[in-house]
Amino acid sequence: MEQDDMQAFAAEVRAFLDAHAAKAPDPAALTWGEGDDSMAYFSAEPPEAERLRVDEARQWQRTRYENGFGWITGPAQYGGRELTPVHDMLYDAIESAYEVPDTGTIGVVGLGMIGPTILAHAQPHLKDRWLPAMYSGDAIACQLFSEPGAGSDLAGLETRAVRDGDGWILNGQKVWTSVAQHSQIGVALTRTDPDAPKHRGITAFLVPMDTPGVEVRPLRQMTGGADFNEVFLTDVRIPDDHRLGEVHGGWTVALTTLMNERATVGNEGAGPASAALSPDRLAALMRATWTWDDRALRGRLAELLADAMATDHLNARAMRKLRAGVAPGPEMSVSKLMYGQNLTKAAHFISDVLGPRLIADTGQWGTYAWSELLLATPALRILGGTEEIMKNILAERVLGLPKDPAIDSRSPFRELRNGGTR
Repeated sequence: MEQDDMQAFAAEVRAFLDAHAAKAPDPAALTWGEGDDSMAYFSAEPPEAERLRVDEARQWQRTRYENGFGWITGPAQYGGRELTPVHDMLYDAIESAYEVPDTGTIGVVGLGMIGPTILAHAQPHLKDRWLPAMYSGDAIACQLFSEPGAGSDLAGLETRAVRDGDGWILNGQKVWTSVAQHSQIGVALTRTDPDAPKHRGITAFLVPMDTPGVEVRPLRQMTGGADFNEVFLTDVRIPDDHRLGEVHGGWTVALTTLMNERATVGNEGAGPASAALSPDRLAALMRATWTWDDRALRGRLAELLADAMATDHLNARAMRKLRAGVAPGPEMSVSKLMYGQNLTKAAHFISDVLGPRLIADTGQWGTYAWSELLLATPALRILGGTEEIMKNILAERVLGLPKDPAIDSRSPFRELRNGGTR
């Protein structure tokens, strides 16, 4: 019965996509020298082109939503289908064979991380207002977590929220905030009790990005784009009914977002990621650059593709667990870790294949374009949790190793900031 259900759902998805999109070219049928050779992971488009891309993504998300595919796993009261994560994965797999707008600006942070957090922790009126808007493409959300002095040590954040009648006044700075320039709302973590241990004095709020005192400034990357931003909060007044979870209970809210973040990043597989690890594309690159006969390079290529295949099998294992109704365990943390490492290895391998052609544009198709991926790889080992953080999670929660003794989870945060051990 379950197999019949999945087959019926797949047929419904294909009928929808056939009616609204064209089939994409077979990625295996690569013709060297033809088509777009861009390998950018982050956008480097001018603002006008970026706005057009975001508008197209919103329109496609609305089309999905109006046809029952905007929030496949979500509650029916917010426009969802109440189906399983396996249905969601099946939809993504089928859609990947069609030419549709890239909805990463909407989906990765907003729908992949913030949506589940609002559903789990927001008051009913916020769910009613924002969840349908987000999953229909009308609203984009961002994550106001990291700060200049609190990135990997997120619990060390210093943005303050102080009670003011029936609301709160927020002051502080957030950084590395993806898609803030396009967002209508953001989930902000704030310090509400500096006398409590650092994990216990945090409160989360839903912040409309057009609130007076919210300022978004782009951060220019070495790739040429500005996907990240710093966000300044200056006397930003937020009503208490925009609080997520309990007062001083923001760390629980943060964990909901972070768990969804690692699953989302770990499962990335389209676009530059799949192209960078495509055996056909990499083999064609080596033949075009007369390096195919280099046995050492071919050996490195085999190792790279074996690691990518192992990661694919790990993701498949997680999918089988979901199909059986079991929540995945450490697979997502391992997958996220391997995702960044595989693409970094690919970038280094391509650097050795191309040599100077990676940094000097000779006009040869499919060569200099790889520089866009090379410049992005350092970020891939940081976003969604640094490699060091992911390894600590696996060491403590999988291998049962003791926690880092330098972490002080008992002293008041105020004392830590006055020179105490963090």
